[in-house]
Amino acid sequence: MALHGNGMLITFTEVPAETEEEFNEWYNREHIDERVWMPGFHRARRYVDATGSAKVKYFATYETDKPEDLSTPAYMALLGDQSVWSKKIMAQFNKFDRLTCKITIDQTHGFGAAVSIARFFPLEGRMDDLRRHMADTLLPSLIARPNMLGAFLAENDLDVSNEGAKAQGRPIPADQKSEWTVILEGATVEAAKSALSVGFGDGLRDYSVAASDIETADYLLMFGNNR
Repeated sequence: MALHGNGMLITFTEVPAETEEEFNEWYNREHIDERVWMPGFHRARRYVDATGSAKVKYFATYETDKPEDLSTPAYMALLGDQSVWSKKIMAQFNKFDRLTCKITIDQTHGFGAAVSIARFFPLEGRMDDLRRHMADTLLPSLIARPNMLGAFLAENDLDVSNEGAKAQGRPIPADQKSEWTVILEGATVEAAKSALSVGFGDGLRDYSVAASDIETADYLLMFGNNR
C-alpha cells in the first residue's frame, strides 16, 4: 500500500529527560489520534532514535491528501486551539524541527519496523536529474535489498511552509532553500541502516551533494494510527 496522499508533515522533537515519560504518554494517547482526525490527515507514525546517534531523538510523519492541507485556515485554527496537555508538553520542547512536504517519489509497500533517513539540500539546477535518478535507479535498488520494504522522497514545500508561518505571525527567512528528506523503510533497523549507507554513505557525487552535506539517522517505530 502506498502512502495516504502526497502531503506530509515531518517533525523532529526532543524534550528534557525528566519530562520524557509524560511526553511519550501525551504523544501516544492524545497527539497522534488528534492529528489523524484533522481535515486531510490520514495516518501518523512516530519513531525513536534506534542507535543513539540521531541529532534529534524523536521523529514523526503525518500523511495528508496534499501539502496544502498543512496550511488551510481550518488547520491553522486548530493549531491555535491546543489542549491544556498539548500546551504543557509543547512548552517543554528543547529541540523541534518541522517540514511541510510534498511526496514526489512514493515507492512504499506497507510500512516497516524501522526507517533510516537522509536529509540534504539539492542544487537548484540538478533537482530534476536527481529526482529521476532516485525514482528510476537509486531507490529501486535499495528497496530490492533483503528486508527492505519501501522508500519515498519528501520535498519541503516552501509555499505551504510560508503560509503557515504567516498565519502564525512568524517571519519568512530571506535565504530559504528546499530541503529533501529520503526515508527508507525496513523490517529491521539493520536492513534500513545498511541500505542508507549503500545509497548515501558516499554522498550523491554525480549531483554535487557531498557525504558531509547529508544528515542521516536511524529510527525505530514506536506507535502509529490511521483512519
